[in-house]
Formats: sequence, structure tokens, C-alpha cells
Amino acid sequence: MVLITLEGIDGSGKTTLVTQLQHRLADIEPVFTREPTTAWTGRAVRRGIAEEVDPIAEALLFAADHAAHLATVVRPALAEGRTVLSDRYSDSRYAYQSVVLDRHMPEPLAWLRTLHDGWTIPPDQTFLLVLPVDQAMRRLGGNHGRREHFEQTEVLERVQAAYMALAEAEPWRFVLVDATKEKREIREFVESGIRETVARSRARRRP
Repeated sequence: MVLITLEGIDGSGKTTLVTQLQHRLADIEPVFTREPTTAWTGRAVRRGIAEEVDPIAEALLFAADHAAHLATVVRPALAEGRTVLSDRYSDSRYAYQSVVLDRHMPEPLAWLRTLHDGWTIPPDQTFLLVLPVDQAMRRLGGNHGRREHFEQTEVLERVQAAYMALAEAEPWRFVLVDATKEKREIREFVESGIRETVARSRARRRP
């Protein structure tokens, strides 16, 4: 059983990558999932984002959705010995919410970690897609007025820095992915890494 997560700022290409991996990794039958979820807790998160609720309330909505995600998808799949591949997970919270909460409390990352302490499941491996923020913003395009409050240059620059700090603190878990490369090259790199991680996990479980 192994928990693998995909992270990165908005516009880094995670959605495209996940779509490709769903086809390429079908033979190892991973459980593909995501946060926010499609459950009512995830819908509450999206509504909170759209309505720009209080940042602390928003963070707690994300935590509630994470808890529901663990209870209904992640823990059951891992208990069955399945590989779980999640598009966004707790690191998204630590990167994004620590930036959003910065003006509302001292040491927001420490608060967020404490909030998750004792019940979350740390990922075994995290692929972090790294893309210059100006390129991410060009990919997002569209109507500036309809963007979520996360999808702003100054916010994404700080979120990217937060992600890099997380990766620096846990280099054994994070794999940095150059998201400026061609999509096929990115997919092949990540697919290969996932297969190696799954193979090591299965080898450890053999009697």
C-alpha cells in the first residue's frame, strides 16, 4: 500500500498529467482521487472559496474535507493494499492556506500542521510540479474577474515559495518535476517514478 500525491500551483499542469496517468497506470490499478473531493464537504469548500469566506473558516472547511476523504477513500483503499494517487492533498493546505492565513495569525503553517496532527496520513511520495508563475498565469488565462482568489500572481508566487520550502524540509519525500518540459516527457518521468515506488512497496510486503 502506498500513498502518492501530485502537487503544484494552479496552472502547473496537474489536471492534464492525472488524465494521462489514469490511462498509463491502469495495469497497476491505482485509486485516483483528489482534493477538494466531489463529496458534500468538497462542495462546501468550493462554495466557501467562491464566496470568499473568512480565511480561518476556509481552512477548516478544507480540513473537514480532508478528514472525510481519508475516512471514505484513502484509508479503505490503503487497507486493501491499493495504491492511492491523489491530485492535491495536505501539502496544498500547508502551501496555500499558510499564505492566505498569514495576515490573520502568527505562524499559520504551524497552526495548520497542529490542526492535522494525529489523524492525517502523510504521503509516501509527492511529485511537485514546478512552473514559473508567469507561465502558470498565462495558462490560466480567461477572465481575471472570474479567477479564484488563489489565482493571482502575488499569491501564487508566495504559494510556490511555500511549496519549495516544504520540499526542502522533506527531500526524501518530494520529487521536483520541471513543468516547463513537454507534456509527454513530464508524464514519462512521473509514471516511471510512480512505478518504481509501487514496486518497492510491493517488494517490502512479500513474505
